[in-house]
Amino acid sequence: MFLLKRDYSNKNFIIKGFISSILLSSFIYLSYFNIEIKFLNTIVALFALYFLLIIPKKALFISGFMTGILWCWWMAVSLQYYDLVYLTPVILICIGIVFGLIFYFFALFDRLTFRILTIFAFTFFAPFGFNWMKFELIFIDSYIGIDKLSFILVLISFYFIIKLKRFKILGIIPLLFALSFPKGHYIQNPNAKIYMPQMNVNQSLRWDKQYKPTLEQQNFDEINYAISQNKDLVVLPETAFTTPLNRNEILFQKLKELSTQIDIITGAIYIENDQIYNASYHFSNGVVQIAKKVVLVPFGEEIPFPKFLVDFINNIFYKGAQDYSKASEPTDFMIKGEKFRNAICYEATTDKIFENLGDTEYMIAISNNAWFTPSIEPTLQHLLLKYYSKKYNVNIYHIVNGSQNRIYRP
Repeated sequence: MFLLKRDYSNKNFIIKGFISSILLSSFIYLSYFNIEIKFLNTIVALFALYFLLIIPKKALFISGFMTGILWCWWMAVSLQYYDLVYLTPVILICIGIVFGLIFYFFALFDRLTFRILTIFAFTFFAPFGFNWMKFELIFIDSYIGIDKLSFILVLISFYFIIKLKRFKILGIIPLLFALSFPKGHYIQNPNAKIYMPQMNVNQSLRWDKQYKPTLEQQNFDEINYAISQNKDLVVLPETAFTTPLNRNEILFQKLKELSTQIDIITGAIYIENDQIYNASYHFSNGVVQIAKKVVLVPFGEEIPFPKFLVDFINNIFYKGAQDYSKASEPTDFMIKGEKFRNAICYEATTDKIFENLGDTEYMIAISNNAWFTPSIEPTLQHLLLKYYSKKYNVNIYHIVNGSQNRIYRP
């Protein structure tokens, strides 16, 4: 009888942890299937946080382990391009363990107040610099605000509901203050008429030397098409030119010449003083401005470990390649008399790139999502860009290779 009870107990906490992870991840997969119903998302998100507060301590590790995988399994998709597919189970298990331990810490002291405080504290924390597990994001398509005040009000509401025996109804009061029915922050369209070509070049072809002339011709075809449509600006995705553009005199001069007819923004590698940068090039009237990436992708563009470990990992897994270098502050491009903040892929989903915006109301964000397709990565990125557009009241023009181009308005 004791063994039966123990087996049932073990299954019970595993099931509770698994249900919690599904609730915390549902908004991503609903959005993936284009189901963005505010009422549904509100109910699911509230239940997700409620479960996180009431499930047993040992169920939290299961919840974190599964949530980490459900949010981040797409990271392993890119391994095929490094001939590291064999590491897929290792990567997934490591992701699960990291978030499992973080979730378990929520109940290190198994008190509701400690769990509430640590869950709220996690909204300020990015493990290894990777900030894509953002709890406020579960409310992005709901009737609850996405700011931290709304998030803590929801947690306080649940505290009252769980703790107050006869007056649980009082828990509704903080929740009412967390409700949000925004009308949106209106920003008029920019002066520039922007052409955003939709590109879908498979990642296996992008660095193929034989395919390189075809890729470059496609880029110039898009630029010439934009000119024929009387556009003011054409934007090509991240690393649209798979070459250090400032070292390729022929391409560089051709783009400068075309920029007398139209402004061009394109992603490409930039090399300076033996340092390699992921960069955006802005060609305008024969003049070139370089915007170097400010926030690098953890484990993709830089290894967030001490240097001796960085060198070891790069030598073992990346054939001795060095980490990218980065700029110290964001860059703004001036187009038709208006400022556009530059952002390259991951950094568009970080607070750093939105620093010192001043009167800048527009952002050009370029990405190459072919590394991670097919997967939920473009969906999660889409939800994060929607979040940051609302948070900072910025119109974001997102030009992508491998997934859908979008415009985000506050």
